[in-house]
Amino acid sequence: MRVVITGATGFIGGAMARRLAAEGADILALSHSGLHTARPADLPITWRNADITDPATLDGAFDGADWVVHAAGLLGRAGIPEETYRRVNAEGARHVFAAVAAARADGRMAESSRLLHLSSAGVLGPLPRHDQLAHVDEAAPLAPSNAYERSKALGEHFAREFALAGLPLVVARPEFVYGPGDIHVLGLFRTVQRGLFFYVGNGGNTCHPTYIDDLVEGLLLCLRLGAAGETYQITGPRPVTFRELAETIAAEVGARPPWLRVPPPVAWLGAAGLEVAGRLTGRPVPLSRTGVAFFSENRRSTYAKAQRDLGYTPLVDLPEGVGRSVAWYRGEGLL
Repeated sequence: MRVVITGATGFIGGAMARRLAAEGADILALSHSGLHTARPADLPITWRNADITDPATLDGAFDGADWVVHAAGLLGRAGIPEETYRRVNAEGARHVFAAVAAARADGRMAESSRLLHLSSAGVLGPLPRHDQLAHVDEAAPLAPSNAYERSKALGEHFAREFALAGLPLVVARPEFVYGPGDIHVLGLFRTVQRGLFFYVGNGGNTCHPTYIDDLVEGLLLCLRLGAAGETYQITGPRPVTFRELAETIAAEVGARPPWLRVPPPVAWLGAAGLEVAGRLTGRPVPLSRTGVAFFSENRRSTYAKAQRDLGYTPLVDLPEGVGRSVAWYRGEGLL
């Protein structure tokens, strides 16, 4: 089994590389030349310099691949122009799809080869105010609410176009992925540990955490059993409130449970000021307006389709997942 992975220097792509390498797959990982230091040295895989925003660097990259996992992308954070998100997350994905399609058309990939595209449940946007208890499925209309989500939604649009043209492509939508190896949400754990975390509103809004091992299992099921042209949401066992999330982290790190509540308009104004300061100093901001929106909205989706069609069932609930994450952070000297 030959697998080509984009984004193997990232959290999800790296976890997929580790799992597939452990299963004996022959892995070629594509990464930007500027990410040499992020390449895991302990993985028995081959690396190739490639840039998904430059189609020429993808020529021949997928030759002989049985599976292609497109996990490369730019995560949401403050200060990134919308055009940059579009160039990486949408146009970059289109370049990967086109290169795979060309390799298949030229006979450089087997007819049985498959492509998995990692999107995001964020393309669904926050739940509408009139239906705060919904669990949104794959048939729901896309309603992205920020630049990152819009770029991922456009990436899905390109994926549908290629799937309709015959590319055996499956789309997976993870949601709020965390676990050992992740740095993206480390700031949340540190803020709770230091007693600096506060609730936007009353802490009753929801997110849907997904532990990395569950996600990897779901992604492999998408590759093995997913129907071409279909989308599958791969999420954790249940949505949780931000209060439950913060209190679970606090209990694990031995910190006082967060107690301060800040009205959303006040938090939004404060975040706007932090963003201005961040632009002036060139430093990352601890909270952006997009972050305020995340903590003050309700997001939850359902994995029922993946369970029904693929047999996917997430096994790691929040307390166990947070415990494993904290243990890894401490082992790495990050907490």
